Amino acid sequence: MTRLILTGGGTGGHIYPALAIADGIRRRWPQAEILYVGASRGMESRVVPQAGYPFQGITAEGWQGRKISTLSNALKASYRGRQEALELLAKFKPRAVIGTGGYVCLPMAAAASQKKIPVYIHEQNAFPGIANRLISLWAKKIMVSFAEAAGRFPPNVRKRVAVTGLPVRAAITSAKKEEALAFFHLKEGKKTLLAIGGSQGAQSINRAMLHVIKNLYHRQDVQVLLATGPRDYEQMAEELKKADITWSYEESDGARESNIRMLPYIDRMDLAYAAAQLFVGRAGASTLAEITLCRLPALLIPYPYASENHQAHNAASLAGKGAAVVLEDQKLTGPLLLKNLEEIFNDENKRLAMANASGEAARGQALEDILDIIKEVMDI
Repeated sequence: MTRLILTGGGTGGHIYPALAIADGIRRRWPQAEILYVGASRGMESRVVPQAGYPFQGITAEGWQGRKISTLSNALKASYRGRQEALELLAKFKPRAVIGTGGYVCLPMAAAASQKKIPVYIHEQNAFPGIANRLISLWAKKIMVSFAEAAGRFPPNVRKRVAVTGLPVRAAITSAKKEEALAFFHLKEGKKTLLAIGGSQGAQSINRAMLHVIKNLYHRQDVQVLLATGPRDYEQMAEELKKADITWSYEESDGARESNIRMLPYIDRMDLAYAAAQLFVGRAGASTLAEITLCRLPALLIPYPYASENHQAHNAASLAGKGAAVVLEDQKLTGPLLLKNLEEIFNDENKRLAMANASGEAARGQALEDILDIIKEVMDI
């Protein structure tokens, strides 16, 4: 029986691709034994067990703010984590370690390299994170979502880079438009704008969307689906009340006729994508992988404080292919956002060209390509 360790954490952008790979391994090689290793106090310690995989935590700490004062703590944590990882490797005896980024990957990969265990890494972003750039020096294979990422690894490892794309769960592309419209109580025949700032929301996007909603309310050709994030929902609701705008679906309050749907959070992103003709939001790698598979044109507002400014690089990659328009967060205003989305909605040829470019940028075979690379360490 082949045993494998998957590792990655800190954010969903690292965790969910790892889980997608784990699901793919389980499907293709049902006898494989998978152990997920993450930071003891990281988000992965909750998410991974919920996904049905055994989890083992080790000590890990990020280099907060890239300050010298925090470097010592990060190095101490990494050293302790590597010692814990060495003990774990001795007990579990994996055939390989597969990492998807985040500071927890560094001690795990360093321990695997010391034990002569093959290390594979997947980099989601167009600008690789510092952990993956370091691990690439030991990695047997470096898989990337964006072709631009290859040239941002050290020159001596670039020959080991393979452009695979980012694995996305199958449900994202299997949702039906009719079901999606019914689920959100939207109407057929209208162009749907989907705006979302991530699981926690984005204040800059919400503020700009308030202006957009006020201008699009009761438009006969457009409808809006906005996820504000839990933090801003009540404030946004108060602003819409002041403007006498209905946003929820309740037959008793006449919302059936409203073209605005606002929610604190969208659990069914597969249905949200299926309902939409234009996406407004951040430029995380997983988001871009999903919207391209759904052939959605996009207005992207990269999160300006992302590590290595990687969202700006991600957005630039998609814009360079003609699939997106990029707006800077610091310069974002309601009128600017409205102007740009109307330019797309009012020009059907432009919208369709962007949708086609989005589809061409997608890598629907990402998971299978990743599995093809790691099959060299599997019992087949």
